[in-house]
Amino acid sequence: MRKETKAAPPGAADALMRAFEEFKSANDERLTAIERSRADVLLEEKVDRIDRALAEQKTMIERGALAGRRPGLAADPAVSEQKTAWSAYLRRGDISALTQFEAKALSVGSDADGGYIAPPELDRMIESRLRQVSPMRAIATVRTTGANVFKKPISLTAAGSGWAAETGARTQTTSPTLALLEFPTAELYANLAATQTLLDDSFVNLEEWIAGEVEEAFAGQERAAFVSGDGDDKPRGFLDYDKVAEGSHVWGKIGYVVTGADGAFAATNPVDKVIDLIYAPKAQYRQGARFVMNRKTVSAVRKLKDGDGRYVWEPNDAGGATLLGYPITELEDMPDIGTDSFSIAFGDFARGYLIVDRAGVRVLRDPYSAKPYVLFYVTKRVGGGVQNFDAIKALKFGDT
Repeated sequence: MRKETKAAPPGAADALMRAFEEFKSANDERLTAIERSRADVLLEEKVDRIDRALAEQKTMIERGALAGRRPGLAADPAVSEQKTAWSAYLRRGDISALTQFEAKALSVGSDADGGYIAPPELDRMIESRLRQVSPMRAIATVRTTGANVFKKPISLTAAGSGWAAETGARTQTTSPTLALLEFPTAELYANLAATQTLLDDSFVNLEEWIAGEVEEAFAGQERAAFVSGDGDDKPRGFLDYDKVAEGSHVWGKIGYVVTGADGAFAATNPVDKVIDLIYAPKAQYRQGARFVMNRKTVSAVRKLKDGDGRYVWEPNDAGGATLLGYPITELEDMPDIGTDSFSIAFGDFARGYLIVDRAGVRVLRDPYSAKPYVLFYVTKRVGGGVQNFDAIKALKFGDT
C-alpha cells in the first residue's frame, strides 16, 4: 500500500486536537439536550460552526504540507540540447531543432498538427503534481505503459497444492483459473492560453508553468472519473461497477453492507454497520485498508460514538484522521449521504484499484486561433479501473 506522508506544520496538529476536544464537548452537550427533549437551536449552530472550523483546520494542514512538497520554480541551469530545442518550440514555435532528434523521442510522425511529445521531464513533473493533488493517485496503484491498453492477467482461483514426503509421489495439481483484465487509456486534455510577453520572459520556466496550469484541470477530471466514471472515453470509477450485497458477492461486482436506514445511519448502534463494513474484506485486505468519503460524510461520521460513548473519528498527530483506527481519505466526488447512496467505501485501494498512465505528454502550440494569445493544447492518456473486487467494499445508506 502507498502511504501518504504529510508533515503537518508545527503546532497545527495540536490545534486540530484542541478543536476536536471542543467539538466533542459541544456535541455531547447537544446530545444531552436532545435526550432531555430540549433541543437548542443555538447549540446546534455552535456544533456546526466548530465542525466547519475543524474541517478548515484539517484542510489548512493538508495545504501546508502540500505546499512544502512542491518543487521550486527556478529553472535548471544545466539545460540540455533537447530542452533547448523544446524551449524554442514553446516560446517561438521553432521546430527546426526538434527535427534533429529521433521522431520517437520528441514527435509523432512529421505532422506538427498532431503536436509534439514533451521531454520526459515535463511528463514526470505533471505526474508528480497530480499525485500531490489527486487523492486516488495517493492510495491506488499507478502504472505507466507505452500502449493504449494495459492488459493484466489475474488468477481467479488458487493453484492446486498439497503435502508430500521427501520421496513420496506427487499427484498432479489443478491449474489456476486465469482472466485477463484490460484497462484502456483515454485522452485527457487542457487548452492553455499564454501571452507573448510570458513566452518572451526567459526567467519563466515554461515547463513548470504548463505543469501548474494543467494540474488542477487534469486532477478535477481524474477525481470524478476514478470514483464514478463510466469507462466510456474515460477511466471507470469503482462505484460504476455493479454492486451486490456482500453475502452474495461474486467476482466482477463491488460488495456492500447496508446501514439499515433509508438515507441515514441507523438510529440505534449506527457504528455496528461501519464495523461490519470493516470486516467485509478478507484479513489480507484490511491490513492496508482505509475509508474514503466526501467532507459532508466526514462531518456526519465525526458525530458517531461507539457503545462505550467514545467518538469513533479521531485526529492524529500527522494532521489526518482515523475512523475506528483506519485512515480516512477525503474524495469530494464521493456521493453525499442520501437514499440508497454508496457514500462510504472501505478497503485496500492499492490492491483494489489500478490507474494507468500512458507515457508521454503531447503539446500542440497554436498561435492563430485566439490572437493575441498563444494556445497550448496539452493532452495525456489515462485509464483506470478495479483490478481486485475482493479488496474494495461499500456502505449503502439503505435498508435493503
